[in-house]
Amino acid sequence: MRVSRLSFAVAALLAGGLATGARAAPPAGPEAGVGPVTKLPLPRYASLKTDRVNLREGPSKDHRTLWVFQRAGLPVEIVGEFETWRRIRDSEGTEGWVLHSLLSGRRTAIVNAGPDKGAEKAVVSLRAKADDGAEDEAKLQTGVIGSVKSCTGTWCRLIVALPNKRDVDGYIRQNRLWGVYPNEVVD
Repeated sequence: MRVSRLSFAVAALLAGGLATGARAAPPAGPEAGVGPVTKLPLPRYASLKTDRVNLREGPSKDHRTLWVFQRAGLPVEIVGEFETWRRIRDSEGTEGWVLHSLLSGRRTAIVNAGPDKGAEKAVVSLRAKADDGAEDEAKLQTGVIGSVKSCTGTWCRLIVALPNKRDVDGYIRQNRLWGVYPNEVVD
């Protein structure tokens, strides 16, 4: 059954699509390597530029909206490209398409409990120095979003904006963040 569906799809594509010069369909899943549009690495992290971003099931405004993100600065992973559209994945694994103009190259990350913590409301230390023995600058709950200033591959310098207070600047273990890759160096 699978082979016959595949054969039908290939025949239909050749009969009415690529053979007549129609646009190629966007990739269905995550790509690896380099983006065909931007020539930037895939996958890569970015963040949402505005407080309202529609996540669509396909790369056009004609496609159904799957989700509406309502948080500027939310980190997302770009896993595919097609013309002016980027296929993204959020920290929970939800994927869809957004216009490239709604994304920013500003690096942000979400604090997570890490591989050895199970609690959703776990608290993670933001340290004064990149050292487990350093004094705490703050205790951050999972889900807090901060701006990534640099990463060494083990530690990241993170700045967290606090409402009506000064920003908190400190260091957090890289494996406690979603928005940077393991061992990634960010300058």
